[in-house]
Amino acid sequence: MTEFGLGRREQSWQEKLSQMSFLYIILITVLATIGTVTLYSAANGDWNPWAVKHLSRFIAAFGVMMALAFIDSKYYYKSAYGFYFISLILLVLVEIGGHVGMGAQRWINFGIFKVQPSELMKIGIVLFLARYFSAATIQGIKSIRGIIIPAIFTLLPVALIAVEPDLGTALMVLCTASVMLFAVGVQWWKFAAAIGAVAGILPVVWNFLHEYQRNRVLTFLDPERDPLGTGYHIIQSKIAFGSGGIFGKGFLHGTQTHLNFLPEKHTDFIFTMFSEEFGLIGSLSVLFINLIVLSLGYVFAFRVRNYFARLAIIGLNTNYFLYVFINMAMVMGVLPVVGVPLPLISYGGTVMFSIMASFGIILCMSVCYDERSD
Repeated sequence: MTEFGLGRREQSWQEKLSQMSFLYIILITVLATIGTVTLYSAANGDWNPWAVKHLSRFIAAFGVMMALAFIDSKYYYKSAYGFYFISLILLVLVEIGGHVGMGAQRWINFGIFKVQPSELMKIGIVLFLARYFSAATIQGIKSIRGIIIPAIFTLLPVALIAVEPDLGTALMVLCTASVMLFAVGVQWWKFAAAIGAVAGILPVVWNFLHEYQRNRVLTFLDPERDPLGTGYHIIQSKIAFGSGGIFGKGFLHGTQTHLNFLPEKHTDFIFTMFSEEFGLIGSLSVLFINLIVLSLGYVFAFRVRNYFARLAIIGLNTNYFLYVFINMAMVMGVLPVVGVPLPLISYGGTVMFSIMASFGIILCMSVCYDERSD
């Protein structure tokens, strides 16, 4: 197989711009605008402390997205392994002397800013697997030996992230990698064997979980077991959802949120707050916008003719899907509370920049053509 990027000319920025999906860019901007408006409401009609920072971060991250979109796609191929190993080294450094926040050691403090390496790894693992499998043969992929290397390089960061502890992010990285393995043609029986092995060791894993992680699972199964403790978040979230009705209580008029019954209203539970104020109609609108963004991503993946670009888009788009699905399912009580924010809407800098970087790479890959078609 010809190495990616050889034998073709580099596209100009004008050519790339003319081929990019402006609908994709507009919908991303709409979601960030919804986030800014909701954070303004979360502060009781004040731009500070969240809305103005969210908006400024989005503007900066938008610049990052567009810059990454105009980079020639061959550089992502060439730097895929390097970016993965840098992210892996940063994960190791977190374990050695990372910054502790909210009871977990997940960040590296560089003074003027903090970096969460697990967010970088979500991109790193996708680029690593995309490059690895773009050079693999069908026979190699279908063999046991062919998936040992990607399995090792997937489980290594998953383990490092899980011991931070950040089980939610570790599972997201694992799920994204699994979707990419399925996309390249790994047989069903291998997934079934892996699931069976995981199910077999669950009793052992349970004993190694932190107390708060076990409580989250137990609370998910029975929120009423501790209504003023571990079950408080999800109970208040369901009350806020239900009180919003069809059309909501109106902007700045959500009682559960503005009377501070709902914790983490500006981060993990921001979708609950939005739903209380804008009701079922508002909730479905946000869901619909996200579905269009996700659908466009998968359309890009199946439209491009280069295999590396296709796999990269599938992986990054799947990562975004997991964010949206887990957050919405979590705040509605369908999944345990795992601390996954809603991209572009929840307050938070690291996720904002990592998601926008992913969008930039997707936009770049969406206009990537195969060198053999020149």
